[in-house]
Amino acid sequence: MPATATAQPIAIKLDQESRDRIKRLADARRRTSHWIMREAIQQYIDREEKREAFRQDGIRAWEQYQATGQHVTKEEADAWLAKLETGQEVEPPECHG
Repeated sequence: MPATATAQPIAIKLDQESRDRIKRLADARRRTSHWIMREAIQQYIDREEKREAFRQDGIRAWEQYQATGQHVTKEEADAWLAKLETGQEVEPPECHG
């Protein structure tokens, strides 16, 4: 959370088992239950934003392919990735129609 943001309280209903689990984790890490929940929510938001950005990139790539027909083959992509794995700095393969 940005330092300039003003935190506002929010209520969340949890079953007792979840509350107990959070409390055990908080005690084990010498943190408060509040800290554990904030950290969990922040990690979830970060992960899901990245997942959504990846999904949107895939949708845009598919739309671009449908519009242009430009692509690389699996073999071309695999060969490029194999070179990257060995530490070679190589440009990605050229797209073709």
